[in-house]
Amino acid sequence: MSLTASFAVYVIIWWLVLFMVLPFGAKQKIASEDVADGQDAGAPASPMMWRKVVATSLISLVFFAVFYWAEGQGMFEYREVTQQQSSDS
Repeated sequence: MSLTASFAVYVIIWWLVLFMVLPFGAKQKIASEDVADGQDAGAPASPMMWRKVVATSLISLVFFAVFYWAEGQGMFEYREVTQQQSSDS
């Protein structure tokens, strides 16, 4: 797998994991009663984004390592499928 393809796969995994990690530990501002006029009461009181970015990066690294190993073992046959499709046409 090329460096560019590896980076693209890691970025996709990273964004998917980020959206899964975002809700953890989120407490609404309405629960803290520190809502000013014009603020959304459902917004997180303390989003802890740096923790979530670090956690996302570490989790994504694990998932990417598993994907990279599986791809190196030949568990994905996407190259053969594309070659068959091009020879059929």
